[in-house]
Amino acid sequence: MTVLSDIWIREQSLYKGDKGMIVPFVESQKREGMISYGVSSYGYDARVADEFKIFTNVDSATIDPKNFVATSFVDRKTDVCIIPPNSFALARTIEYFRVPRDVLVICLGKSTYARCGIIVNVTPLEPEWEGHVTIEISNTTPLPAKIYANEGIAQFIFLKGDQPCETSYADRAGKYMGQRGVTLPRL
Repeated sequence: MTVLSDIWIREQSLYKGDKGMIVPFVESQKREGMISYGVSSYGYDARVADEFKIFTNVDSATIDPKNFVATSFVDRKTDVCIIPPNSFALARTIEYFRVPRDVLVICLGKSTYARCGIIVNVTPLEPEWEGHVTIEISNTTPLPAKIYANEGIAQFIFLKGDQPCETSYADRAGKYMGQRGVTLPRL
């Protein structure tokens, strides 16, 4: 597998307009008093949207991935999300991703958040998957944590396979294909 560069990411995104790999696409890393986002040397730093689902245990629910209860979350649309201590929130990227058939995308959290005890988790984006990426943001600290909407949240790294896969996510009609907004677990 080869790690793909800013040149390739830009070609796949910017020059294809609304059908590009990343929409909207930010051509260079932006910082201006914010947590950085945009294309980097060998990746793309995506932004978190202003839609959050913050975990709550008001009803003393049990988390069951086979029978998930949406009332375990409180919805917030805000520029700054406060995640309670030792809790988490779901969010989504502003960017909509379209992964090529011969590419696998790995996501890592931004160091600015990691150094504050805030961990970002995203499963790999499989070949030919597309949608807004749902992001799990964990606050591992004993203090409330701020997450800033419209700023960088995670870096996506693009890996090119030695050949296109036999069966892509689209071929098997994956359950999270084309998701928009923050998407809860599905069975």
